[in-house]
Amino acid sequence: MRDPYEVLGVQRGASAAAIKSAYRKLAKKHHPDNNRDDPKAANRFSEVNSANEIIGDEDKRKAFDRGEIDADGKPKFQGFPSGRAPSQPGFENAFRGGPGAQQGFGGGGFEDILNSMFAGGGGPRGARGPQNFGFEGGGMAAPDLDIAVTMAVTLEESVQGTEKRVRLSTGKELNVKIPASVTAGQQIRLKGQGETAPGHRPGDLMITVSIAPHAFFKIDGSDLRVELPVTLYEAVLGAKVRAPTLSGAVELSIPKNTSSGRIFRLKGKGLPKPGGTPGDLYFTTRVMLPDGHDAELEALMQKWRDDRPYNPRSDLER
Repeated sequence: MRDPYEVLGVQRGASAAAIKSAYRKLAKKHHPDNNRDDPKAANRFSEVNSANEIIGDEDKRKAFDRGEIDADGKPKFQGFPSGRAPSQPGFENAFRGGPGAQQGFGGGGFEDILNSMFAGGGGPRGARGPQNFGFEGGGMAAPDLDIAVTMAVTLEESVQGTEKRVRLSTGKELNVKIPASVTAGQQIRLKGQGETAPGHRPGDLMITVSIAPHAFFKIDGSDLRVELPVTLYEAVLGAKVRAPTLSGAVELSIPKNTSSGRIFRLKGKGLPKPGGTPGDLYFTTRVMLPDGHDAELEALMQKWRDDRPYNPRSDLER
């Protein structure tokens, strides 16, 4: 993946608030729901979310800035602490042909050096004698050939399931099936789709699913929450208003004299649970006044204030 700072269009010294703002702007711009005729929008949306996974997280951002992880979040090899291999007697000379070097490698010089470094021997041959070196069954650890990536899906895709195309750091592209009812943080393993190395089984591809922020649904465990705007007259007089759910809009009854912050629940309209009871959908009302200056409304409120004053903050006063 490209440098996450470049993807989000922010400087390396940008504040957390600036990164968050840039991410939200780009996520909205490239959201697949807003670009149904653009097949590349999903890839750009995924790239934006992957970048935010790195520099939108304080700890991962520090690790990336220190060079400890790459743009895909994978650890980097840091080398030896001093910037060079550990010093051993005759090590440099054996490779450079200096005064302490053996006469070429034919006389056992290279083997002696390796035995001295890894077998713990005190002399050229060491107390334990020659050691065997190899990748399979030998003393060296097998290389890590797994590839870890993060894939962002929309809330609707996480519920219904989908198929998305992912491009790996190796240049390989794959179609990945995302199962229905997938949750944030869930991992999908594709065996044998990682990196390769001679003499080793291919690594696996580990995909961690993230769910992109929704325009109005907020995830709360298996429940969903929505702020539902209502007009002043709907709140006072009561009304039936259209309210969104994952399966389409429904009519919600707002009783008379409903205040902001009142919560209504629709059972079973939250996130589905495989083999379990679905979560619920909660609406929190928010009374909205009309935009702009309204002289008649102001006059009505002034009369109301004078004729029927009340104090909703009485419980907060001492």
